Amino acid sequence: MDGFNTYEKQDRVLVGMSGGVDSSVTVRILQEQGFAVEGAVIRFSPVHEAAVAEAKAAAKTLGIRVHVVDAGEAFEREVVTPFCESYCAGRTPNPCILCNPAVKFRLLAEKADALGIHYIATGHYARIERCADGVCRLCAPESAARDQTYMLYRLGGDLLERLVLPLGEFEKDDVREIARDIGLECADAPDSMEICFIPDGDHAGFIRARGMQPKTGRFIGPDGEDLGPHLGVDHYTVGQRKGLGIAAGRPLFVRTILESGDIQLAESGGEFNTRVIVGNVATPDGKPLAEGDYLAKVRSTAKPAACHVTEEGGTLTAIFAEPVRAAAPGQSAVFYKDGYVVGGGIIVAAD
Repeated sequence: MDGFNTYEKQDRVLVGMSGGVDSSVTVRILQEQGFAVEGAVIRFSPVHEAAVAEAKAAAKTLGIRVHVVDAGEAFEREVVTPFCESYCAGRTPNPCILCNPAVKFRLLAEKADALGIHYIATGHYARIERCADGVCRLCAPESAARDQTYMLYRLGGDLLERLVLPLGEFEKDDVREIARDIGLECADAPDSMEICFIPDGDHAGFIRARGMQPKTGRFIGPDGEDLGPHLGVDHYTVGQRKGLGIAAGRPLFVRTILESGDIQLAESGGEFNTRVIVGNVATPDGKPLAEGDYLAKVRSTAKPAACHVTEEGGTLTAIFAEPVRAAAPGQSAVFYKDGYVVGGGIIVAAD
């Protein structure tokens, strides 16, 4: 990894492509640095056929060979089913965090191995550095607004050691300009915001179409009052205000989705948490996260907040110096030290 952020070492590299501007420009940057580049596009599900076609078109423009990798069975097992089950239980899962280590990067690495290629690359906005202890860790990209370290925190050292992230050195506007210069059709395409396997954004409809039955229950007001039935826990997440369908005369937020299926509401300010319990912990070196002071993000778009972390039996407890908003079970808490991702895990509870 030494010198890799400036690409002084030339080699073969397999780029994970989606047909979008970020992964396509990643190919061009690596080509210009002298790498022998091949592409791989993963067919996660039938709704990804358009992405496969777009990746093939981009690869043709860039003059590289592209391999199609089928991930249907693994994606269903590792991402789609856990996603649905989590929502049905009243949690708020992040499918990209599930997918990256278990499907996307694993299959990309396996395809690279089959081709005799050591290095893999993607169009994520993050950087990787080898620290003094010899461990490769993620750190923030040049573009703070595009920081995707939160989404990648579960990647282990074996993947980080061979991963190249060229866009860590670029702003998004620069990436689009490169795409225009080389005539990529995706140069000005809007960023995708929806869940990739639910393009219409209706995750509740998707879950129910699969025959799954989320928990039902009632809204419980700030003073314990019964505010009527809700539509099912899959329609709500911690911190949500809009779309509750309650005429309470004042703004109310989802504070907690209870095990029973009832949803506890709070007035403004009540959706903040000072203590977060985290399980299923992952660290770059595979070792337990040491007790100490860290910065942490409880959502991908949240600002890092100071906290003190203790560990017991593989579970972390983070006490925040200032309350953080809407730490939702099912989402992740990601911990940073000296600018590096040092670990993270799935939020189990928050209060």
